[in-house]
Amino acid sequence: SLQDMGIFKESVSDFLSERGFHGQNEVSCRLSASKGVETLCISSGDGFPPKYIFLLSPVAETPEEAAEVSDSAWESISKFMKTEGVMPLVISEDRWNSDRKTIQARILAHLEIFTQIYARNCEIRRIEKPEAAEFLSRTHSYGDAACRYRYGMYLKRHTGHNAEAMAQGRMSVEAGTLIAVATFSNARKWNKGGRIIRSYEWTRYASLPGVRINGGMGKLLKTFIDEVHPDDIMSYADLEWSDGDVYRQLGFTLEGRKEPVTFHIDTGTWRRFPVKPGMPVPDDSGLTGSDDSGMEGQDSSGMTAAGGRFFRNFGSNKYRLKLTEYE
Repeated sequence: SLQDMGIFKESVSDFLSERGFHGQNEVSCRLSASKGVETLCISSGDGFPPKYIFLLSPVAETPEEAAEVSDSAWESISKFMKTEGVMPLVISEDRWNSDRKTIQARILAHLEIFTQIYARNCEIRRIEKPEAAEFLSRTHSYGDAACRYRYGMYLKRHTGHNAEAMAQGRMSVEAGTLIAVATFSNARKWNKGGRIIRSYEWTRYASLPGVRINGGMGKLLKTFIDEVHPDDIMSYADLEWSDGDVYRQLGFTLEGRKEPVTFHIDTGTWRRFPVKPGMPVPDDSGLTGSDDSGMEGQDSSGMTAAGGRFFRNFGSNKYRLKLTEYE
């Protein structure tokens, strides 16, 4: 496992070096040493503040060990957030190996290298399940999910610097391209103080790798609210990716925490398989349950060849936007 971490770290460092960035191990009293965790301090050499990347390697051989490793890693990340005031970029070895192009784009965005598009230059349309599923399978870490409402954001035009870049061939995102998708569940109805409250879950949001849409989530959310008129919207921020600051900016409030999910990782394919209560833990036969995100409302079935480590994520922050007052 330690050898694997060395290969993982070297691979990420090589990617950064090819793009003119320099990474070094961060040794600081504010960061406690954690099993399966390495920290890279990234500098462009141009006087910009350094950026930090936490590399996580699934080193645990049992679910119980995975919980201990996860708790230790989260302690290190929490100390960093308390000191720096921001969440570092967290990259796990299995994500790096299974979806490298997307993770590389995510790293570059963390280093302020991305194509910025403004939501005012886009239009939103309802889309069908096949189109949403295909887009999310390419762009979201957990793929598609059960939902009732699907919205696509399409680039309508380029303006300003983007128009110049397009004319000069320095930008490849053409008008008419689907650049983001948001999906929402059907309503759950609650009786609150004698009135029926319709609550919806924001189940997915994803944009093209390497593209940052200024105001994109807000525009998609507003479209859903204007069309459906929900009383309440909730969503989860996976702490492996974000603490949910974007939800706070959109007016959501932190309501609680969803428990972490333990995964068995097939180190041949680097796919994740959630370990659920009552599910047999993979043994020497090399069999385990099928892949899913560990998200609510999803099930696991089927078998696949596997070979063996465990990883527990950090859970999710639960956010809620109340659009109707109720107790």
